[in-house]
Amino acid sequence: MITIGIDIGSVCAKAAAYDGKNMYMLMRPTGWNLREAGEELYRKVLDKSGGQERDVAAIIGTGYGRVSIPFATKRVTEITCHARGAIYLNPQARTIIDVGGQDSKAISIDEKGNVLDFIMNDKCAAGTGRFLQVMSHILEAEVDELEDLAAQSAPRDINSMCAVFAESEVISLLASGASKASIASGILHSISNKIAHIANRIKIRDLVLFTGGVSKNDQIRTILQKKMNCRIYSHADSQYAGAIGAALIGYRA
Repeated sequence: MITIGIDIGSVCAKAAAYDGKNMYMLMRPTGWNLREAGEELYRKVLDKSGGQERDVAAIIGTGYGRVSIPFATKRVTEITCHARGAIYLNPQARTIIDVGGQDSKAISIDEKGNVLDFIMNDKCAAGTGRFLQVMSHILEAEVDELEDLAAQSAPRDINSMCAVFAESEVISLLASGASKASIASGILHSISNKIAHIANRIKIRDLVLFTGGVSKNDQIRTILQKKMNCRIYSHADSQYAGAIGAALIGYRA
């Protein structure tokens, strides 16, 4: 028996196949055709697991593009899937801070991965991976270069809570002669402020697990720890939390 979770995000699509013992994972850019992304991941993750289609008991769709997976046997909200996935990644997790391409969320969970409370920001680019994409474009850098660039300087203040106004601030800083390193550092502090603002709207319970694509940025995690005055953990597979949770939900259904 194999169950497959497919998490179609705005930037990356992830899949996880679970056979009751092992978890197999794959990722690809979502692209413009969400259905195609889901179908490709389904075929490839099933192949990676060594299973056959006859072995597949359930396909659970989740994430931003879950409605674009017509072959899914069930669709589950990303909040529920991230909660289950977090417990798999770290059984001690009680709070999840998830920052993806288009939204950020904080989720409080119990020891079984049930959702107790959550807050989600999906109306504004502030505090999301999209914010980093826009800012890195202005600096003529790649998103994954911001961390190393920011480590070279103290941050310049970027005060706006709005991504559009923050963009104008960055352009003005560049025009005034501020270094790209100081601006990059300011950008990471700015997004950390926005993430902390969202997370602090729920009761933070130990242990805090950082998930989503932005969780790969260790400097943001470090800044968040200082701003929120708590230890924040991540995991090598944090970006797969939604897909893992979906696969587990299918297995236990």
